[in-house]
Amino acid sequence: MDRASDETDRFLPRFDAAGLVTAIVTDADSGGLLMVAHMNADAIRLTQQTGAAHFWSRSRRSLWRKGETSGNGLTLVEMRVDCDQDALLLRVRPAGPACHTGRRSCFYRRVETDGSLTFPDDDA
Repeated sequence: MDRASDETDRFLPRFDAAGLVTAIVTDADSGGLLMVAHMNADAIRLTQQTGAAHFWSRSRRSLWRKGETSGNGLTLVEMRVDCDQDALLLRVRPAGPACHTGRRSCFYRRVETDGSLTFPDDDA
């Protein structure tokens, strides 16, 4: 481990070969996991500048602001980075469901040992 990079006070995200870092998104009030997405340098910059969560869509190959079509945006409360700066944690206040399915969280299905999926009552 590079102790100097683990202890630096500089934000120097380590992007993957596609120029992305993984972003884990949680509800700032409840702590619940809402979604996982990816951010490039522009998404990080826009999120920091505007306070609205922006991400990079790998499927559409474009930058997007969460809620730009649904109205269910995510207001940034705090951004954290992990020890080696290749993953981000965004603590947010959601303005509605985080999942495009209309559910509070994208993690609404449980994988059972037989490979089937169930839908727990707690909606993640």
